[in-house]
Amino acid sequence: LGSWLPPPDPVPSATSFNALQQAARCCPIYNPFPSKQSMSRSSTNILDRPLGRSGTRSAEGSVVSLSAFAYVYSELVQYHQGRAASISELERRLESAGYGVGLKVLEMTAYRAKETKRETRLMSILHFVSSSVWKSLFGKAADSLERSIDHTDEFMIIDYEPIASTFVSVPPDLGQLSADAYVSGIIAGVLDGAGFSARVTAHSVSVEEGEYTKQQGGNNTMPSGIPPRKDKAVFLVKFSPEVLSRDAALER
Repeated sequence: LGSWLPPPDPVPSATSFNALQQAARCCPIYNPFPSKQSMSRSSTNILDRPLGRSGTRSAEGSVVSLSAFAYVYSELVQYHQGRAASISELERRLESAGYGVGLKVLEMTAYRAKETKRETRLMSILHFVSSSVWKSLFGKAADSLERSIDHTDEFMIIDYEPIASTFVSVPPDLGQLSADAYVSGIIAGVLDGAGFSARVTAHSVSVEEGEYTKQQGGNNTMPSGIPPRKDKAVFLVKFSPEVLSRDAALER
C-alpha cells in the first residue's frame, strides 16, 4: 500500500468570504475586555441612580405615586396587624420595619450630599433629620422641630401632613394606634446609624383651630381633593443618657 495523503483544502470562493463578513456583522465576537466607555455606563453606583423611574420625575426630583404608596403601606399595616396581639406590639412591629429603612436612608442621603464630616452635635443631627432626611423621603422639610420644656432629653418633630397615614383610618377598637409608627422607626434608624441612640415614638395630636393655617401660611401642599388633616403627627425623640453626656462634654 502506498502512503496516504489528505486532500488539499478547497480554495474559498468570494461568495463564502461575503457570508463570513455578513455573519461577523450580525454576531460580533465577544470581547472579554470591554472599553472604558462601556464600563463607565454599566458601573454606575446604585446610590447615584434616581429613586423613581424615568418619566416619574418632577421639579423637586423623583417621586412615587401617592396612591401606590398608600396601597403598599396599608398592606404592610394589615400584615403586621394580623400577627400582633396588642396595639403596642403592632406599633413595635411597624417601628422595626422602618428601622432598617432608616439605616439605608442615612447612607444614601449622606452619600448624595457628598458630606465629608459626621454630625457630632445633638441639634445638628436633629436639623439633618427634619430637613435633609424629610426632604429625601417626603419632598419637603418637617413643619417644626421643638424641644420639650419639662424634659431636656426629649425633642419633637412635627408634621402637619404625614404622608404615611394619609389614607389610613384607625378603627375604634384601635383608637390609640398611631399609623405613623413606621416613620418613627425610620427616624430611630437614622439616629442610631449616626451614633445617637434614641427612643422614637409617633403620636397623633389634634390640630387646634387656626394652628394649621398659621403654621402653613395658608398653603396646603397636599394633592388636590384631599381635605386638610385634623390630626398632626408628633414624633417624640428621647435620647439616651450617654448621648446627652457626650453632647454636654462637647460644649465645654
